[in-house]
Amino acid sequence: MNSNKRSTAVDAIRGLSLLGILMANMLIFQYGMFGKDELHLFQPSTLDLISHDMLKVFVEGSFMPIFTFLFGYSMIKMRESLIGKGLKYGRSFFRRSVLLIILGWLHSTFIWEGDILLFYGAIGLFLLLFVKRKAKTILIWGILFLTLFAIFGYGSMEPGTGETERMENYVKQSIEIYGSGTYGEILHFRSTEEMPLGLPDWMLLLVILIAPLMSAPMFLFGMVAAKRGRFLHPSNEIKLYLRWSLLVPVGLGLKTAGVMLGSTDNWSGVFAMIGGPLLALGYIHLFASLYAFSSKQSVIIRAFEAVGRMSLTNYLTQSVVCVLIFYGFGLGMFGKLGVLQGALLAILIYAVLATGSLLWLKRFHGGPIERLLRIGTYWSWSGRAKPKAMTPAAAIPTAEFPAEGPPAT
Repeated sequence: MNSNKRSTAVDAIRGLSLLGILMANMLIFQYGMFGKDELHLFQPSTLDLISHDMLKVFVEGSFMPIFTFLFGYSMIKMRESLIGKGLKYGRSFFRRSVLLIILGWLHSTFIWEGDILLFYGAIGLFLLLFVKRKAKTILIWGILFLTLFAIFGYGSMEPGTGETERMENYVKQSIEIYGSGTYGEILHFRSTEEMPLGLPDWMLLLVILIAPLMSAPMFLFGMVAAKRGRFLHPSNEIKLYLRWSLLVPVGLGLKTAGVMLGSTDNWSGVFAMIGGPLLALGYIHLFASLYAFSSKQSVIIRAFEAVGRMSLTNYLTQSVVCVLIFYGFGLGMFGKLGVLQGALLAILIYAVLATGSLLWLKRFHGGPIERLLRIGTYWSWSGRAKPKAMTPAAAIPTAEFPAEGPPAT
């Protein structure tokens, strides 16, 4: 693959991450942002509890970081493209971040509470501090952030006095509102009901400010990969992929230990903070190695690529479909389906969206929401950055929605 062509491997990895994100988000669609960790209030079966733990180990907290990684990756590729065309990248980055913040606010306010677009738009501005740095410098910062937040994870997560009661009351209200409420009632509940965390305002503000930085390591690792030209020539990097794939058992082991110890153990948070990103890195390279060995004519590979190219459109479509299935103004299946059944439903929804993406891309170059984002980012009706002068061809951004996706796990 020439350097001026789109990385189809990155598209496929992004498409795979959307499947894992949907499976993780299905817990929020089914049980709510806080209810997903309070399954005892939904009278779960043994199968539900086992499936919940399996999702925590294999999926939750390890597919969103893949999106995060690819967001950082695409920022570097987008900068290279704009510089190659003689354009200033700062303005385009700023416009894209603002657009994502606006889109995220609309999504979280009027569709679904688990939005991540607003978060990606905001942290995109923070990442501008790193785009010009050397790969080694960015890597050091990423390792420092990962170590720092792993240390913050130490300590028991046992609820304090009164917190358990507040949480149960909130979840019980959400079961009634989300399961049978109208669209207006659900919006009112989300906008007016006090969060059950019981934190003082200053601490809640501190959490909001720090939380985005907890994902910083994966953003930075993605930027390092882009600066080093990874994933552009998969067939030449198979040995590298296989070595990094060894992080899969390491990440699974750490996350399993965290789940088995339980939230009341001091070390469970540390294992989760380290295990999630390490497993994500392992998944990225394991899938990249499978991609390198696979036939590019494989319908499964092409489906992953198609979903990855239309990741923003697919992410928003997933939200619309799922709220119509689970919320009261739709089918009202909130809290009724079951954890394993929800995971299987996620796979079915993904298969339908992948098929639709393949058919759409036979006629169009990209997804409709991606096109709107490009128009706003480049301030051009064509959706393309116009070079100021004849310059050597530069790399086209791998995506306009590398991880501005999602969700909130």
